[in-house]
Amino acid sequence: MDKTQMEKEDIAYRQQVVNEYRADVEKLARYVPWLESKNGMSVQQSYAGSGIAENSISFPVYDGTLMSFIKEAQRTKLMDRNYKYVYSRNRIRVLEDELLAIKRSDIREMDVLKGILSRYVMEGMTKGRRWSEAVENGIFLKVIKKMKENLDFWDHPVQTRVVNVKKEEKQE
Repeated sequence: MDKTQMEKEDIAYRQQVVNEYRADVEKLARYVPWLESKNGMSVQQSYAGSGIAENSISFPVYDGTLMSFIKEAQRTKLMDRNYKYVYSRNRIRVLEDELLAIKRSDIREMDVLKGILSRYVMEGMTKGRRWSEAVENGIFLKVIKKMKENLDFWDHPVQTRVVNVKKEEKQE
């Protein structure tokens, strides 16, 4: 394959990724201002009403906006049930690895961003603290912002740089 053919295929692939995920990322991007305002803060409380603490274990009660975000995320193509494979393939083990992977991801690594988002959304269904951790640590915020940044960058055709050459004016 020659170089121009490979470049055309690369551009076509990137455009395919943009077209596939643009609508879903835009849906989740609506929550960015809320996620920014809650970054570093707890978005859950433990229900202790009706004397539940005496007779049973307490359970988390989440912010309504967080629940809307989770439901919206679950309905998108951004959920990857094989997120554990993404973690093992990219040697992501701890929070710092996740943050570094988010920072380094570009349009070709959308699967990494999807995997990190999927982990927190899906594990939150069974692990009561996971959604709050994602908001407090800024995982949801950083993943959505990075996805949007990648899609915005590649959504426009690459423009060639135009150099303005100053024409010499003819003196009469």
